[in-house]
Amino acid sequence: MSNEISLVTGANGHLGNNLVRLLLSKHQKVRATVRYINNLESFEGLNCEVVHADITDRESLKNAFKGITNIYAVGANFSMWAKNPRTEIYDNNVQGTQNVFDIAKVCGVKNIVYVSSVASLDFTKLPANVDNGYNKDRRNWYYNSKNDSDKLAIELGKKYRIRTVLVLPSAMIGGIAYKLSYTNNLVYQILNGEIPVDTNVTLNWIDVKDVAFGAYRAMQKGKNGERYILSNEQHTTLQESVKIAAELYPELKLKTPKKVPKFLLYAVAGLMEFGSKITGKEPLLQRHYLDMFYGLKQDYDITKSRQELAFNPKPSKKALIDALEYLKNDWKNGIDQY
Repeated sequence: MSNEISLVTGANGHLGNNLVRLLLSKHQKVRATVRYINNLESFEGLNCEVVHADITDRESLKNAFKGITNIYAVGANFSMWAKNPRTEIYDNNVQGTQNVFDIAKVCGVKNIVYVSSVASLDFTKLPANVDNGYNKDRRNWYYNSKNDSDKLAIELGKKYRIRTVLVLPSAMIGGIAYKLSYTNNLVYQILNGEIPVDTNVTLNWIDVKDVAFGAYRAMQKGKNGERYILSNEQHTTLQESVKIAAELYPELKLKTPKKVPKFLLYAVAGLMEFGSKITGKEPLLQRHYLDMFYGLKQDYDITKSRQELAFNPKPSKKALIDALEYLKNDWKNGIDQY
């Protein structure tokens, strides 16, 4: 085993924890950082060091990064809504990126694999490709944060002479999961028959373990300053996703969501947004979300990732089937192994 230590930020999150497990399976020394040190359920039985670190707290990062060679910068706020989105989502992610690179420079870190998102891609030309530039749509604060953090990571990596490789995952699903991520929760809603209408929004499902492998390969083989899409090539519609679940579990008697005109969805979204101002809870539907994604085919060109990272993900349908089976049968029981 090498004396080098690989550090994973946000290590009790969906991707972070799967990445820790993958690195351990490769016989690497791993230091995992968590925001809340008492939340250690996801590390039970794992031979790794767990320390406190918060990407918004520079001193905690300085303590965590001592003696580290390689960083997997996974930790971020993955939320599509917040009471104060600029502060809670945008500032958290952008300033967090600045902090990670600043402290990495101070601590002599040599390599960073930075987890960005397909949210930073330009969707005006499909399939979306890293060579098409950045997302010009500025209507969502999460998308804005990933767009600007992506650029900042490349800029700081160059400035500080830290080898920096970016990976851009799509909708990660599957196990192991200790809490429901945004996308795993959508699969869970499908299982529970909680998708009554078709919002004409597509998903590009990708198994979280494939994303973890892509990040690992990016550290090994990725080129400095380059961006790699970790997704499947083709999207899956919401109707298709429900149909797959219905065929897999006929006893659930899942109904295909009904198509609803956009103007009606828009009206309902407006009411939900108004209600969220009163309740403080995220609305199930938002008007700007419809503006951004209604009818958008989330297809990606992953040729670069296949050729340079040997990234070969399981097909989208298989990823969804595996996630459905995991969330129905094994979630909360920890029945999953690398």
